[in-house]
Amino acid sequence: MPLKSIELFTGAGGLALGLHFSGFHHVALVDFNRDACRTLEQNAASGRIGGLGQWNIIHAPIQDVNLGEYFGVDVVAGGPPCQPFSIGGKHRGMSDERNMIPQFIRSVRELQPRAFIMENVRGLLRKSFATYFQYILLQLTYPSVELRKGDNIGRHLERLEKLHTAGKAPDLKYNIVFRLVNSADYGVPQKRERIFIVGFRDDTGIEWAFPEPTHSKEALLRDQWVTGAYWRRHGIEAVEKPSIAGQSLNFDLPTRRGLPPKPWRTVRDALAGLPDPRDVRSGRFYNHKYQPGARAYYGHSGSDPDLPAKTLKAGVHGVPGGENMIASPNRVPRYFTVREAARIQSFPDDWIFEGSWSETMRQLGNAVPVLLAERISQEVAHCLGAHVA
Repeated sequence: MPLKSIELFTGAGGLALGLHFSGFHHVALVDFNRDACRTLEQNAASGRIGGLGQWNIIHAPIQDVNLGEYFGVDVVAGGPPCQPFSIGGKHRGMSDERNMIPQFIRSVRELQPRAFIMENVRGLLRKSFATYFQYILLQLTYPSVELRKGDNIGRHLERLEKLHTAGKAPDLKYNIVFRLVNSADYGVPQKRERIFIVGFRDDTGIEWAFPEPTHSKEALLRDQWVTGAYWRRHGIEAVEKPSIAGQSLNFDLPTRRGLPPKPWRTVRDALAGLPDPRDVRSGRFYNHKYQPGARAYYGHSGSDPDLPAKTLKAGVHGVPGGENMIASPNRVPRYFTVREAARIQSFPDDWIFEGSWSETMRQLGNAVPVLLAERISQEVAHCLGAHVA
């Protein structure tokens, strides 16, 4: 039987696709945004990617969803809205009404899955949120220990800390690990740092660790400035080796032991085979439409095509400039098309996005890179498959 999962805050489906490609069957996908749900519905109905036709897509706020009917799923997954903790957000953290982490914890408490996968922005690890982050980890460890009526967060945290140090675990306990990972280290053509919290129910007895990185910056520098393999692969002349004060930089460094052998993937790697969006041939690709109006200014210069892209962002007030642009040799930038941004987020070309350009770019800016989601969920699936209840 396939492993069953439910995903909350699904958005455009990056994490959902990663789980799907790892062998999970989604019993429900929940999101309150209409355009994101239309993206999911359109792709499930199209048949372009096999196995999505039975996806149960629920367009509703998570607070209104009766989770009880999905009791017994193997995995709960999701990336609760990250604006409260994002570097680019308003930084209100746990006091922000958009903070949906408590709803994720509720889902773990009510569904009691064998495992869960939670993703969020690296801003959650900021010093100013350190106490709240510890509070999140303890709640996920002991999800049945609820906030009592009349309690405040401080008293709830105190109860959780005492329970944890006493070693008197309630019936429902999860063993948790977390890690800040860079998507580029796993083959995503984007420098995107995200925190993943993965937990396994204590009674499973499962031992788990994050997968090792497969790609590295050092390997990319070698391909570009030592062997030249990168430029030959793209059929272009090598760019002049970077220098400082007229002295060429030396990239022929000793190989570190255990260095991931594959080079970071770049914007040029990601966009290979896509015509310029101003070319008439661009119409052969879904969501590959030129968007005018890009301009460079201080701090918004676009992504270097020969490095992984900057982190795509949704933005609080529309789409920020530099993170969603590509720099060109004449230094005049242009916006990524939706299809280009989708490739940078490692979505397959068969996946289409619904909504205006700004809305679809918002969906992409909030998404989990598919390839990163697949690498992590593969490891989770392997452990769960080897420990079938």
